[in-house]
Amino acid sequence: MIVLFAIFLLTLLVISAIAIVRVKNLFVAVMLMGIFSLLMASTFFILDAADVALTEAAIGAGVSTIILLSALALTGEHERFATANRWLPLLVVTITTTTIIYATFDKPRLGDPEAPVHQHVAPWYLENTPELIDIPNVVTAVLASFRGYDTLGEVFVVLTACIGVLFVLGARPDEAPTPAKQQGLRHHLIPKVVGRLLVPFIVLFGLYVQFHGDFGPGGGFQAGAIIATGIMLYAVLEGETAALKAVPSRLLMAMVAGGAILYGGVGVATILLGGNFLDYSVLSSTPVDGQHLGILLVELGVGITVCGALLSIFHAFAAREHR
Repeated sequence: MIVLFAIFLLTLLVISAIAIVRVKNLFVAVMLMGIFSLLMASTFFILDAADVALTEAAIGAGVSTIILLSALALTGEHERFATANRWLPLLVVTITTTTIIYATFDKPRLGDPEAPVHQHVAPWYLENTPELIDIPNVVTAVLASFRGYDTLGEVFVVLTACIGVLFVLGARPDEAPTPAKQQGLRHHLIPKVVGRLLVPFIVLFGLYVQFHGDFGPGGGFQAGAIIATGIMLYAVLEGETAALKAVPSRLLMAMVAGGAILYGGVGVATILLGGNFLDYSVLSSTPVDGQHLGILLVELGVGITVCGALLSIFHAFAAREHR
């Protein structure tokens, strides 16, 4: 039954992808891309990749859709017809697709316990996580503790990407939104009523994902994206002025940098307490309690940085119209 449902989702993915390429109305294309992301999130859930599914749903269907709509407000409604030769792009896409399909023939079957990935470090993680960290979610244990260096690097990648995007857009923290952005959709009854009901639950769910990530799917990346989606929805409904009053731009800048500093600061604290960098075992009287505290703090830093970065980029796009 699950296999049939997966085939059904993959069929819808192909149909959505073809429709995105063929449609000329850019608004319809953006909506179809949101649908495509939701289908991808459902596929990830079927594959038991719940953490990835939450990220895809929050960023792909939520944040990306809102940012693309903000960018669409600065362009035309319909795609301009290309005059260049289309045969070369078609050839490149055909060769790439053929190569990817050919490469899949050598992949192990889905869930194969003898696959190479399951014969390397995965068994060690599964065997030692209950003893060393004692949390049910092995994914969180790997990302926040065993491979904490990698996640720290990803946080600084998010920080650097946010700074780069803001420089490209020429955003300034003290910019005021346009009168149109101040109004939002507050005069539209259905979006206002439905949105006001959804926003608190979206933010609450984001907090749940943030502080429950060591026991279930989720963590800082997913929580930051979910909370940012809720605040973006609030901005769309109530206008930029209300959103910036609730979470000012300068606070967002502090969040982007502060989350990364918090993550790195935990590593410095472990060194000062006599341990290795990002070895949380020295943070408490028992190694397991220290691991729990360290994971909680670094995941909080990840969530703060991701949320601040996404909201900063969103407000930078929203402020482009009046220049």
